[in-house]
Amino acid sequence: MIDLTEAHFRETLEATVFSRHAEALTHALIAEVPKHGDWPSWAQAISALPESVDSVALAPTPTIRFSPPPDGDALAETLMALHPWRKGPWRFDSVEIDAEWRSDQKWDRLIDAGIDFRDARVLDIGGGNGYFSIRAAAEASAVLNVDPTLLFYAQFLAFTRAARLTSVAMVPLRFESLPPVGSFNIVMSMGVLYHRRDPFEHLQAIKSRLNSKGLLILETLVVDGNSDTVLVPRDRYARMRNVWFLPSVEALKTWLARAGFTDIECHDVTTTSADEQRATPWMRFESLDAALLPGDPSTTIEGHPAPCRALLTARTRST
Repeated sequence: MIDLTEAHFRETLEATVFSRHAEALTHALIAEVPKHGDWPSWAQAISALPESVDSVALAPTPTIRFSPPPDGDALAETLMALHPWRKGPWRFDSVEIDAEWRSDQKWDRLIDAGIDFRDARVLDIGGGNGYFSIRAAAEASAVLNVDPTLLFYAQFLAFTRAARLTSVAMVPLRFESLPPVGSFNIVMSMGVLYHRRDPFEHLQAIKSRLNSKGLLILETLVVDGNSDTVLVPRDRYARMRNVWFLPSVEALKTWLARAGFTDIECHDVTTTSADEQRATPWMRFESLDAALLPGDPSTTIEGHPAPCRALLTARTRST
């Protein structure tokens, strides 16, 4: 069974393209990874997955086919031990994990923006269970997902250990605790900025991880308004306590410019729909519909504008 030991982290990282950073990353992980009472059951579920893989696909849905095909009901029960699944979809042989977020819709918007991951070195900040990291790994040369949530780490291992992926790794760390691992061509910050008390510090920390002419992919909650418009929720936003700032797109562009980014573009603004975020058998807790005013999906239960997300890109230096 998988234990969160120095040996586990070192062995796991040394099997990836980040092997030369295994010592530094392992040192950071041992210093920070917390204990979690559910980890033994999650680790048992990962270990119970079939080991004989027939094929792996990373797009359009991350998929593993086993040989011989396992019993679908037993496989679903094993994977359900890792509930709730927030980002997806995933397919483990005959079992399709219909996660809370149809993250493939967000990914399609990103690809429609013309972002090219070919041969890129990518850092995915707050990437959850690694859905976007694994989609990027279909073309990128190296992808590192940084997210402190141990359940998401378990879900990431469930796919990547069976798929034997070496171009993508995950460390269950806070972004702020990530040791130097070289610079990146692309940094993805998808649904993270509004959770930061100091958005400028976050943007500047991202910039320090990018190489010359590196690309930031930024997806975050926004509101309508001009360059001076920023919503600061008094308490909760859409039932979330840890939402600090919702800027307008124009204000967000100003923030990026003040942080030293150039070539700033907004590619998409989309109101989150119940088709994209909803409760499912794989995420049985309250979801978007519970955060909206009954009879008025344009307003949160706190009286704020309903969740709307913008996708922007920016560079460290003009191309």
